[in-house]
Amino acid sequence: MSDDIIIPFQVGDGAVRGRIVRLGAAIDDILRPHGFSDPVSELVGETAALTALMGSALKFDGKLIFQAQGEGAVRLIVADYRSDGAIRATASVDGEGIARGLAALMGKGHVALTIDQGPDMDRYQGVTPIEGGTLEEAAIAYFDRSEQIPTAVRLAVGRVMRPGGQSAWRAGGIMVQFMPGEGGARERGEAALKSDDDREAWDRAAAFLNSTQADELLDPALAPEELLYRLYHEDGVRVFEAKPVSAACACNAGKIAAVLSRYSKDDLADLADDGRIKVSCEFCRRDYYFDEEGHEASI
Repeated sequence: MSDDIIIPFQVGDGAVRGRIVRLGAAIDDILRPHGFSDPVSELVGETAALTALMGSALKFDGKLIFQAQGEGAVRLIVADYRSDGAIRATASVDGEGIARGLAALMGKGHVALTIDQGPDMDRYQGVTPIEGGTLEEAAIAYFDRSEQIPTAVRLAVGRVMRPGGQSAWRAGGIMVQFMPGEGGARERGEAALKSDDDREAWDRAAAFLNSTQADELLDPALAPEELLYRLYHEDGVRVFEAKPVSAACACNAGKIAAVLSRYSKDDLADLADDGRIKVSCEFCRRDYYFDEEGHEASI
C-alpha cells in the first residue's frame, strides 16, 4: 500500500526526524465535490497534506486544525486531521482564484494551528502572519516563529490520468525537523543546533529534502519508501509503521438539527424553500434536509 498513508522516518541515528504523506483517493474525495479552480484545488490539497503531516505527530487522541485567513480571492482555508487518520479540508472563495500560490491567492493574513485534545482539555493555538509566497514557506515560518523548530517541507498536488481517460487528484508531502531529546525535554530553534555536527546533519537533511521534485511526491508508481531511500541512502533512513489516512467528515444530521433548534419558528420558516430547509456541509458538500420545525426530512 503506497497511497493514503503517512510514514514517519528518521535520518541516520541523529535528531533529524520526518514524515512523508501520499494521498490518492482521499484527496480526490476531498477536492472533487467542490469544483474549485485548479489553483484553489492545489492550495486546498497542499493544506490537507500539510495538516496530515503535522497532525500525525500527535501523541494523543485529538485533532489538529489548520486555518489560514487572508484578503485575496481565497478568504479562508480550513483543514483538520484527527488522530484516527481522518482528514478533511475546504476553502471559502471570493472570486475566480486563477493565480497560483498562497500569497497570490490569499494576500495578507494569518495562519492559526489549533490542537484540540477533547472537551476536558484546554486547546493550544499558535498564530503567525502569512509569510512567504508558498504554503511551504508559510509552514516553515510558522515553526520558526511559534515552535522554534528547524523545519523543511515540500508539498505537491496535481491531477493524474486514470485508466479510461478520467483524471483524479493526488497529493504528496514530506517534512523533516531537527528534534533532539525526542520523547522528553526538547530544545528549540537555533539553540538546538549546538555542534557543528548537528548543523551539518541538519543542513544535509534539509538540502536533500528540498531537492524533491513534485512528480516524485505524486508518482503512484514510486513507493514512499523508495523516495526516502533516494533522498537519504547516504546517511541511512529508518522508516516506522505507516498510518492510514482517509477522507472523512464529522458532519451529521444530529449536529445540524441541534443548531437549527436554536432558531425561532419564524427564522426557520424564512430558511425554508417549499417547506424544506437545505443545509450543505462546507467540507464534504453533502446536503441535509429538514422541515420547517427543524426535524430531518426525506429528500
